[in-house]
Amino acid sequence: MQSRKYYEAYWSQYDDVVTLNEFRKMLGGLGEVQARRLLQNKTVKSFKIRGEYHIPKQCVICLLYTSDAADEL
Repeated sequence: MQSRKYYEAYWSQYDDVVTLNEFRKMLGGLGEVQARRLLQNKTVKSFKIRGEYHIPKQCVICLLYTSDAADEL
């Protein structure tokens, strides 16, 4: 597993808050249904504005360091 700083540098082109599509790209092309499940189950912290998910980039990085979330991917 890479370090937290590695992912921060690797995903530096993304804003601090990403959309659902950006979230999917960050996780290697994760399917839309699986990505929505991660958000709806609160596995990854997110918030909705006008019906669209917004995910803090730090929460995506935290997803990689939780054993429960790794099993779902």
